[in-house]
Amino acid sequence: MPKPFRSLVCCLALPVAVASLRAEEPHLADVRQLTQGGENAEAYWSPDGKALVMQATRDSLQCDQIFLHELEAQRSRVSLVSTGTGRTTCAYYLTPTTVLFSSTHLASAQCPPPPDRAKGYVWAVYGEYDVFVRDLKSGRLTRLTDTPGYDAEATVSTDGKSIVFTSTRDGDLDVYTMDADGKNVKRVTSELGYDGGPFFSPDGQWICYRAYHPKEEAAAADYKELLSRFLLRPGQLNLWVMKKDGTQKRQVTDLPGASFAPYFTPDGKRLIFSSNHEDPRGRNFNLYLVNLDGSGLERVTTEETFDGFPMFSPDGRYLAFSSNRGAAKLGDTNVFIAEWK
Repeated sequence: MPKPFRSLVCCLALPVAVASLRAEEPHLADVRQLTQGGENAEAYWSPDGKALVMQATRDSLQCDQIFLHELEAQRSRVSLVSTGTGRTTCAYYLTPTTVLFSSTHLASAQCPPPPDRAKGYVWAVYGEYDVFVRDLKSGRLTRLTDTPGYDAEATVSTDGKSIVFTSTRDGDLDVYTMDADGKNVKRVTSELGYDGGPFFSPDGQWICYRAYHPKEEAAAADYKELLSRFLLRPGQLNLWVMKKDGTQKRQVTDLPGASFAPYFTPDGKRLIFSSNHEDPRGRNFNLYLVNLDGSGLERVTTEETFDGFPMFSPDGRYLAFSSNRGAAKLGDTNVFIAEWK
C-alpha cells in the first residue's frame, strides 16, 4: 500500500494564465489552470486559502483518489491524502490540518466496478463508502461513519463544528448532519428521492443542496429500483435550501435538466452552481448565479463544454472550478482558479 502524503510531483510551476478567457465571462479574471490532464474535480479550498484538496484519476490510477495541492509563492506541491486503494470521493477540509473524504478501501483494495449504464446515464452510489478524516500532520486516518450503506458528499461548516453529508442509512438518499467527531447524527431531509451535495452557508445557519423528488408513480418506481442496485439517474436535479435543522425548506431553481454543485456566494445571498438547463440533453454545463428566492438567474461561464464544482476562496477573492475547457484530450477535466469580479 502506498504511504500517504508521498510527493507525487515536486516543484510544479504555478498555474499559468489561460489565453482562452472569454469576453462573455466578466466575473472571471486571470483564469489559471491548476492541473494538467486526467480527471480532476471537486477542488475545495483550505481555510487559509493556501491549498486545494480534490479527487483525481491520473497517471496509473484506475479510479479517483484524494490529492492535496499546496499553492506556494514559487511552486505548487501535490501529495496523496487517501490510501491509494479503493475508490474515493468528496474531499473537504475539516480543520486547517485535517481533511474529510469518503472511501471504499475497507471493503476492497480494488476499484469497485463502474456503474451499469444499461439503463442510460447513471451515477454509482457505492454502499461501501464511509467518511474518513486524515490528519495531515500525523498521517492518522480516522473512520467517522460505520453504518451500512452509502455515506459520502460530506462538507463542513465554516466554524468546523458541523458536518453535513448524504447517506442511505435509512433506506433513501437523504441529507444528515453530525458533529465534527461523527457523533450526534441527525437526518434533515425525508422526502422520497435524492437529496445530496450539501454545503453550509457562510454563517452556518443554512444548507444548500441538490435534489430529485420523483412525483409520478413510474418515476418513483424507477428511482427505487435503481437505488436498490446502488444507482442514481441524475438527469433531473434542482437546488434547494433549508435551515441547518431541516426546517424552512424551499426550492430555489425550477429548470430543465440537471442543476447541481451549489455553493453560497461569500455574502450568503446567492448560490453559484452548475447547470445544463440550456442544453438539458447534453454535457454543456455552465456556471450560474441565482438569488435564494430563485430570481436573478445569471450565467457566469460561456464555454461550450463542462464547467462545474465552483467554490469561493475563504476571502472571496478567487473561484476554483472544474472544467473540460482547453482539454488536451477527450475526457480530460482540469481544475481552474480565477479572480472573482
